[in-house]
Amino acid sequence: MLALTFPAFDPIAVSFGPLVVRWYALAYIGGIVLGWIYARAIIRSDRLWGGAAPVTLVDFDDFILWVTLGIILGGRTGYVLFYNLDHFIQHPAEIIELWKGGMSFHGGFLGCVAAVLLFGRTRGIPVLSLGDITCAVGPIGLFLGRIANFINGELWGRPADVPWAMVFPSGGPLPRHPSQLYEAALEGIVLFCVLAALIRGGALRRPGLIVGSFAIIYGLARITGEFFREPDAQLGFLWGGLTMGMVLSVPMILAGIGFVTVALRRKAPSAT
Repeated sequence: MLALTFPAFDPIAVSFGPLVVRWYALAYIGGIVLGWIYARAIIRSDRLWGGAAPVTLVDFDDFILWVTLGIILGGRTGYVLFYNLDHFIQHPAEIIELWKGGMSFHGGFLGCVAAVLLFGRTRGIPVLSLGDITCAVGPIGLFLGRIANFINGELWGRPADVPWAMVFPSGGPLPRHPSQLYEAALEGIVLFCVLAALIRGGALRRPGLIVGSFAIIYGLARITGEFFREPDAQLGFLWGGLTMGMVLSVPMILAGIGFVTVALRRKAPSAT
């Protein structure tokens, strides 16, 4: 069976003696930095908001630390609870060993929600608008994270006979879908472009519309990607061939529908 050769990537991007920086860490750093730059551009554009943005640049600069902690703590907590609880109950010290991998998007998303709620209420900032900005930049980090998954040769897809199937070093002898790239395209590029188009169309004038759209589109993209992705070995398939990623995406989609419905019922302010 023909298959592409998986590129021999080194998971370590940079090393200085004992100091090692991995591509996965750079993906997080790059996602946060590029997201911060894009968010500042959104906040500065009065046209997108129909007036002055309800969030100042200074406030958002301060928020970066909060959301970074939310992503890391939420992502790790979600992985522990949703994907490998039995293992971590037996080896609790490994919970803090983030350098070994193991992060959950759904947990990270909940961590972001907590950061938005806490920071917004602390500063008196509308939490829906702050959430809209956060979700608008989220696909940048998702794209880079999936590319890092591909470089690491992890989270590979199910066995496939498509011309672009690859044999991954840790995936056995069978050619597999490069599902990391599928997810990078759907959760990163497609999601970013759709949200950007909505923002240009005035979605920020209806607080919560971007939050809801993000949840719906990401949930659908993740479910689609799960049809090509090999489920985690310690979980396998759940009921009826479902995977944990599919199950966790369903409440996201339902919540997103609720946010979009409420946002569309609000009267958007006219541009000034």
